[in-house]
Amino acid sequence: MRTIVYIDGYNFYFGVLKNTAYKWLDVVGLVKHICHVQNPKMTVVAVKFFTAPVITRVATKGDKALHSQDSYHRALLHSHPGIVEIINGYYLMEKGNPPRYKKPIDKQDRVEIWRLEEKQTDVNIALQLYRDAVLNHCDHAVLVSSDSDLVPALDFLKKDFPDYPVGLILPRRESNKIERPPNSNLSSLANWTRSYILIDELEKFQLAAKVPTKKKPVIKPDYW
Repeated sequence: MRTIVYIDGYNFYFGVLKNTAYKWLDVVGLVKHICHVQNPKMTVVAVKFFTAPVITRVATKGDKALHSQDSYHRALLHSHPGIVEIINGYYLMEKGNPPRYKKPIDKQDRVEIWRLEEKQTDVNIALQLYRDAVLNHCDHAVLVSSDSDLVPALDFLKKDFPDYPVGLILPRRESNKIERPPNSNLSSLANWTRSYILIDELEKFQLAAKVPTKKKPVIKPDYW
C-alpha cells in the first residue's frame, strides 16, 4: 500500500521535541516505524516535511539556529534520498497591537508587541494532501499534525474520495496525554489515529552524529 506521510514540522516540534534531547530526530525512520506497526502492508514512498526557515534576529541562538535547522534538513535529505521532501513556508514578523490580558477585556487598553506567525504551511499541507489523492500518487495518506486548521482538507478528502484511507499521528509525547488532549475533530475524519509518540521511539530514531554526503558530512550541532 503506497503511503505518503505529511509532517507539520512546527506542530511536531512544539508537541514532541521542544525541551528534549531528541531534536536530532530521524523523523522519517520514526514515521515509517509507526506506519509499519499500524499496518505492515504500508510502504512509505514519500515523506513531506513542512516547515519554515527560522528568523535569526528573534531566535535564541541567532544565526546558529538557522545553521542548525539547515544542518538538520540536509541530514534528513541525505539519510533518506528520494523519500523525504522539505517544503518551506515562511515566518512573518510584524507589529501587533492586541488588548492587554485582563478580565473583563478592555479593548481600549492595548500593548505593542512583535507578532510572529508561520505562513503557508497549512495551505501547503492541504493542497499536497488533496493533489496527491487526485493524481493517485499513493493509496494511503498519513497526516502528522494536531492543527485543527487542517480539518477542512480531511473533510474534503473524505467526501470526494470516500475509499481513500487517511491515518493520523498526533504529535505529542505520551506524558502530555492529559495536558494536550487529542484533536477529536481531526480524529473523527481519520481511518485510524496514533495518539502519542513514545520516548523510547524518540531515543531509538536518532540520526547519526555525522551524516555522509557527496561533499562534507553533515555534523550534528553541539547544542542540538
